[in-house]
Amino acid sequence: MISTAIRVARVGSAAELAAAALMMLGFPALMLAALVPSVPAFAAAAAVTYLADHYLHRKGSYLVNRLSKVRAGLSIRFLIRQLLLILLLARLGLADDLIYYGAIACFIAFYGLQAPHGALVTLIRNRRRMPVATRNVDLASRIRIPDAPPRRLMHRSAEKMLHLDLAAVAGILVSASLESAVAGFVGIGITVGLGCLYVLALVPYVRGAKVPPNAERVLAAVDDWLAEYRPETVLYFSGSKDSAYQLNMWLETMEQLDSKPLIILRERVILNNMAATTVPVICVPGGVHLMNLDLTNVRVALYAANVGKNIHLLRVPTMKHVFIGHGDSDKLASVNPYSKVYDEVWTAGRAGRDRYAIADVGVRDDDIVEVGRPQLAPIQGWSGVPEGRIPTVLYAPTWEGWDGNPGNTSIVLAGENIVNQLVKADPPVRVLYKPHPFTGTVSKEAGAAHHRITALVEQAAAERVTDPRFLADAAAQTLAKAELTRIEARLAELSGKGNGKGNGKGGDEAEATRDGLVDIARHEEIARLRAEWNTEYWRSFGSHEHRVITGAEPRLYDCFNVSDAMVSDISSVVSDFIASGKPYAVTDSAELGVEEFKRANTAVRAATILSNSAGELGELLDAVRDPAADPLAEDRGDLKRYLLGPDEPTSIEQFNTAVSNLAIKAETRNVGQESRAAALPEQRVSVAGDDLTA
Repeated sequence: MISTAIRVARVGSAAELAAAALMMLGFPALMLAALVPSVPAFAAAAAVTYLADHYLHRKGSYLVNRLSKVRAGLSIRFLIRQLLLILLLARLGLADDLIYYGAIACFIAFYGLQAPHGALVTLIRNRRRMPVATRNVDLASRIRIPDAPPRRLMHRSAEKMLHLDLAAVAGILVSASLESAVAGFVGIGITVGLGCLYVLALVPYVRGAKVPPNAERVLAAVDDWLAEYRPETVLYFSGSKDSAYQLNMWLETMEQLDSKPLIILRERVILNNMAATTVPVICVPGGVHLMNLDLTNVRVALYAANVGKNIHLLRVPTMKHVFIGHGDSDKLASVNPYSKVYDEVWTAGRAGRDRYAIADVGVRDDDIVEVGRPQLAPIQGWSGVPEGRIPTVLYAPTWEGWDGNPGNTSIVLAGENIVNQLVKADPPVRVLYKPHPFTGTVSKEAGAAHHRITALVEQAAAERVTDPRFLADAAAQTLAKAELTRIEARLAELSGKGNGKGNGKGGDEAEATRDGLVDIARHEEIARLRAEWNTEYWRSFGSHEHRVITGAEPRLYDCFNVSDAMVSDISSVVSDFIASGKPYAVTDSAELGVEEFKRANTAVRAATILSNSAGELGELLDAVRDPAADPLAEDRGDLKRYLLGPDEPTSIEQFNTAVSNLAIKAETRNVGQESRAAALPEQRVSVAGDDLTA
């Protein structure tokens, strides 16, 4: 019941739900205490509302955010509490006392301070918002970017300002209880005085040397850096905050380019959610600013997503434009007609080329280049289940999509059947459940199915703990957990988390741009620690233990490497898993039938096809338990080459070759265009001379 209430209220935990309930009940209790009247009851209810409100804000509760939409935002809640305090004084017969008028004057003055405070905070944030935010770009040597204001001034500033009324409220309640105005006026003085000091403390950050340079100077500095760095290959990306993974999958590839790389982003939220990289990054939210950047040295532009803002770079004729996508699957998104706006479309293998030919959406075969999938290098091959452990099956369904097509995901119609059969399999297997991060964002049914599957896996894991067939090395697990704690602490230290306490800085966009040069040694240490974290994570629990895996870590490919088979849906996950050579199953949730399903979806041609009942799972488990008798092993090898290209040359070598070849085409075009432009005036003169002669 509590879990249901948590989902309905959209809060993160039982504690958050309790805080929300206390805050909601606290305000009616305040009114009742004011009407009774009772000073102790009012003080207790006020304390509850203060603490609950503060806790929910600290947690970033969805409920608090929604209250502001129904005119019950933070300022209103504080105002209601203060008005009820005035009511309490009136009900206590203090309406003619000096403390009553002092309280009214205090709260009027206090709210009068909110306007300059809010204006200053907004002005500081706007002035410190860079027209171009960067990472790994040296702007500090070209322009002066001052330190951010202290974190204690800017972080949750509205909440901090409003909480200054605590002194006045406490003092007035003491005065009402003791029938002496002294405590009340002391509290009033503290509240108004601190409010004035807060406003005055913000003033220096809106003028003089504490303000970053204007947009013109910042853009000039970026152009100066671009002229010095001379980028040759650009990865361009635009999208929502949840789509950063589409960019992150290309970062390592960009780091391995033979040409000078640059990443151009269009949204600040993507910059904040982007993984660490050594590649220079420029975030340009404004279309006009982007179009005015000096990108004359760029010869190849890579696009990971088909979005409207691509047009701002596609308009540049001096570079060649390539759609590289963010996955390779048989979904319609893989043959989007928008793709014909690019000079070339790069696919992993022959399958991508054939998809475009079949779809007939205007992409010419001559414009398609097979480059493999550089991201798949971490995926390990398979030669059977290691001796001494039970097989591991990964269930990694995709999300429900935007169109409501029942074939998008297996989670609604087949998910519980799949997991039920896996956790009850005999001989036993271990189940890893890793759903798509978007699961449940569109369909309530998908969200509900996800929660049921999660509960099913967790229950099966709890039952396995008491099963005498499965023994865990408690000492090894304890050691691994200790190592995880150590690694996570070091990663947090290297990532700068928690360092704000020492320097008190806000670490805003301007400061991050100034100080955003990558420390190569630290970057390499982080990469090493993350690899160690992954090893210790899998050692921290038994190889027989079922697990629900959500969040960014462990990564999907790490789950591939510890699994012996996978069940999934039509998505790039299947195409990627094929690189491992391991058995896999795909669910025909739309019930097309095996033959039609295989005809329509290339990636399932070497898969065990599941109906929504998942009755065919036994075929997959048989292949895992006895690889020598696996009837689809040879088909998987052929399909791997068809979908992902040959193993040699490596994918990154193929990718670099494609970049180099296209850069030559771009340079050839530019030289030819210059020659034609130079010849045009001579032709005009010649034509004019002929006209005069005639």
